[in-house]
Amino acid sequence: MERFYLIVGHVGELELLVPVGVKLVQLRIKDQPEAEIRRQIARARDFCAVYGAQLVVNDYWEAALDLGCSFVHLGQEDMDTADFTALRRAGIRVGLSTHDDAELDRALSHDPAYIALGPVYPTLLKKMKWDPQGLDRVTDWKHRVGDTPLVAIGGLTPERVPGVFAAGADSAAVVTDILKAEDPEARTREWLKVCAS
Repeated sequence: MERFYLIVGHVGELELLVPVGVKLVQLRIKDQPEAEIRRQIARARDFCAVYGAQLVVNDYWEAALDLGCSFVHLGQEDMDTADFTALRRAGIRVGLSTHDDAELDRALSHDPAYIALGPVYPTLLKKMKWDPQGLDRVTDWKHRVGDTPLVAIGGLTPERVPGVFAAGADSAAVVTDILKAEDPEARTREWLKVCAS
């Protein structure tokens, strides 16, 4: 699994940053009408194909299925309604979010392509009902997930990422640190460099 995992909220951000060298990118669209969601997913799918990047569609598993995408990410609530059998039949890989023991057990029962754990550090992006998980939890989760790749998310910065990898994470998912940067392209390059070392 790629060590650097970019998460963006709009296909325009994806088109700006994937050419910098991003190979794994999640499109996490919020609060848009269905037609716009499908337009963005289709455009992101085609753009990622040109650049050899893996697109992961957040939440909208039915659109991903209809549009021939190969990877989706689901939160715990989304797992309640997702048709895992249909996704498997279509060869779509699924990454799953976890925050506590019960969620981890539930996620592992679906044989996911990866497990995400967060927030590792305090995060500005959204109000979380969970306290920061910390690096000890990353290590614990990695022991528990075994060969399943572990994605760390939440409050990550280039300075924090070596510790996250040392704790056992296979991949670092980044949203705010890049999208709020003065120069998102330069910041993405910095991330790619740190994750490659």
